[in-house]
Amino acid sequence: MSNLATGRTDRVNDPNGLSMPHLIAAVITAVIGGGVFTMAGDMAAAGANTAAVLIGWLVCGIGVFCLMMCFYALNKFKPELTGGIYSYARAGFGEFMGFNSAYGYWISALLATVSYTTLLFASLSFFFPVFGEGNNLISVIGASLIVWICWALVCRGVKEAASINIITTIAKLVPLFVAIVAIIFSMHFDPAVFMENFWGEPGGPALWDQIVGTVGVSIWIFLGIEGAVAISGRAKYSKDVGRATIIAFCGILAIYLIVSILSMGVMPRAELAALPNPSMAGVLEVVVGPWGAALVNLGVALSLLGAMLGYTIIASECPHEAAEQGVFPKIFAKKNKNGAPVVTCTITCLIVQAFLIVILFSEQTYQFFYGVSVSMILIPYFFSTFYLFVCAVKKDGFGEASAASVWFYRVVGFVGFFYSLFLIYAGGLTGLMITTILFAPGILLYVYGQKERGQAILPKTSDKVVAAAIVVFFVVSLVMIVTGQISVI
Repeated sequence: MSNLATGRTDRVNDPNGLSMPHLIAAVITAVIGGGVFTMAGDMAAAGANTAAVLIGWLVCGIGVFCLMMCFYALNKFKPELTGGIYSYARAGFGEFMGFNSAYGYWISALLATVSYTTLLFASLSFFFPVFGEGNNLISVIGASLIVWICWALVCRGVKEAASINIITTIAKLVPLFVAIVAIIFSMHFDPAVFMENFWGEPGGPALWDQIVGTVGVSIWIFLGIEGAVAISGRAKYSKDVGRATIIAFCGILAIYLIVSILSMGVMPRAELAALPNPSMAGVLEVVVGPWGAALVNLGVALSLLGAMLGYTIIASECPHEAAEQGVFPKIFAKKNKNGAPVVTCTITCLIVQAFLIVILFSEQTYQFFYGVSVSMILIPYFFSTFYLFVCAVKKDGFGEASAASVWFYRVVGFVGFFYSLFLIYAGGLTGLMITTILFAPGILLYVYGQKERGQAILPKTSDKVVAAAIVVFFVVSLVMIVTGQISVI
């Protein structure tokens, strides 16, 4: 009897199987990109004072924990769904919703990579001023070179690229821990400054607006928490996927909390908000001098190099798995002699390259692209959490799980679903409009794939309604761009 028939997905003899360290490194590398080095300044720039930051972290911690537990539960109770995050939408809501989930996740990973390139060369400009703010011609040339190096590494084999991820993960965590220790032991954490920042200046943004701004930043820096699930089909043991995700989440959350709290005790919020990216460089420069800024910028560079490779892996695997399971066109399923998803990797890097060219003519940089990246991934999050909630209510796949366990995952699914809706609200109208612009071309890709397989196009009424809504919002968004109500350049 096959593994699929028995509900087991362990692939002990899979030569490309990823071990627990590989999976943990994939999550940490995907999550800890440039965000940890910029979040203090980004939150301060959003008007968030210490109280709002702490409340925002509480909301985000609970929300992301439930998101993470949703992926853990789905991997545990639905082990046959090895196509990554998109497969949950397909299993619960049909082909079209599954396609949109896979497409949204794919584009989100692409945009995250584009965002990282800008911050990468902005940090390198500390050492080489010729790179400016990271969006000039020489920066784009350098970013393009790195993108295609990532392409070459992934095409050599996913396992080999994942092994490099472990090295880059260690390399970027070392400067981060040095920065934390330096702030603590240099005695530059001032409780008076921390309390002064607690409620902020009179006449500032309302507390609710500060919290919304904080959550908007915090979900970006947790983007990729589902990274191990996205490449679950490559895991040596299926059970390692959930465990790797939990271990990575706990470690990442601890790091983020420490960095946020320490930064608020070093300098006033207004000064934090005025720091250029990466803001942690400015914080550490106050603490230990210029070498601190150099250390952080080096850490950012190493971090982003690893994150770009990690997202190239994830962005290549998602449409590849989707194609293998009949959601994307067949060409996306093609592998090379190394077993690497060569077509999806190539298309991914070509699209990233196109966005890099757009950067040359755009005023939007790091924050804009990461905002849109977050908006795109909310669709897969929404479907995944809702699917778990439905499964828990129906006890679908839960087998002999205890009543307490079933109720726990019902709560986790509901909170995760509600948190996804809250994130869509936090993204604002502009985020929603830009998201529909990016989703609309996906309908053409979906139609091509369905015709290729001889399957019905939009067979359900709900599919037709969703497709029509995407097209309507697409048209409205274009009108708003033309009339200047939305800025994308």
